[in-house]
Amino acid sequence: DVLTGVMAALLGQGLSSFDAAVLAVYIHGLAGDIAAERTGQISLIATDIIQSLPDAFLKHK
Repeated sequence: DVLTGVMAALLGQGLSSFDAAVLAVYIHGLAGDIAAERTGQISLIATDIIQSLPDAFLKHK
């Protein structure tokens, strides 16, 4: 699951459970929005979200 992976990565970087959960949900949603703009919502798959994670993290800064 993409969301779980993002949260685990953030926990591994030392964020608290709460902060990691909040940021993971936000980044996951943002990556989903970015991916949907690229591929369209109908054909969106988890791999598209994964590929959009770097852009989501850059946009978040």
